[in-house]
Amino acid sequence: MRLFFLMLIICVCSTSAIAQQDSAKTTTTTVALLYNSDISYYGQATTERYPYILANATVRFPFGLYLSAGGYQLLNYGGSLSEADLGIGYEHDFNDKWNASVSYTRSFFPKNSPLLAASNENNFNLSLAYTGKWLKTSLAADYALGKQQDFFLTLTNSKEIDLGHFLSEHNLISIEPAIEIVAGTRHFFETYIVEKEKRNNGNGKGQGNTQTVITYTDVAKNSFELLSYNFKIPLTLSRSNYMFEANYQFSILGSKSNADLKSHNSIFGLAFYYQF
Repeated sequence: MRLFFLMLIICVCSTSAIAQQDSAKTTTTTVALLYNSDISYYGQATTERYPYILANATVRFPFGLYLSAGGYQLLNYGGSLSEADLGIGYEHDFNDKWNASVSYTRSFFPKNSPLLAASNENNFNLSLAYTGKWLKTSLAADYALGKQQDFFLTLTNSKEIDLGHFLSEHNLISIEPAIEIVAGTRHFFETYIVEKEKRNNGNGKGQGNTQTVITYTDVAKNSFELLSYNFKIPLTLSRSNYMFEANYQFSILGSKSNADLKSHNSIFGLAFYYQF
């Protein structure tokens, strides 16, 4: 945990304030504060709702390398930090249409965490994006491992639409609706069920007093299948070096989803980003 806070301080203090128009030639630091009404894992969410806040800082260097640090706090589950993340990645623009990135994220969870992601503390990501005339299309591959090992593929199509200016010519309003299709394995769900049973039996620190616990055994250990369809509508108000965002996400799970996961999920969020 000390490593997380040290990394966060380094990220925030490593650069001085600079204008966004020079961001392609200089090092930048972006800090973010987000609220979401629920937390999802590749579109999947548990039957219990977990609203949360997230603080994050990211340093980007001119040659494409970036470092990030962030912390989640679930608003209805305990008083300590619910998750901390440290990340490193590299992003490259081949031209004005093609973009690729690779990254690694190490996550830290408290014991008996209620999060679906808690079984996989390490995540390797590789993504490729193409910006066409009408749509931006990206394909991302994630390899998550820890207590379990899972592989995910996410196909996203989005379209950025400028809606004009608000009060001033410097305040730009835009919307970028997106559709995601996520496929992958579900080994992580086995760990979630085990940890849930521990909490319900009173061995964990989390909430929950359910007396009857059903352990599901229909998790296909090695099958790669459709996990979710996600529909996203982010509305943003941006200026030279900061941005406000209100977003909505609606997710529908694949036909083989489990009873411990919501068959559909509706999430509302707010976010603020500031770039130095």
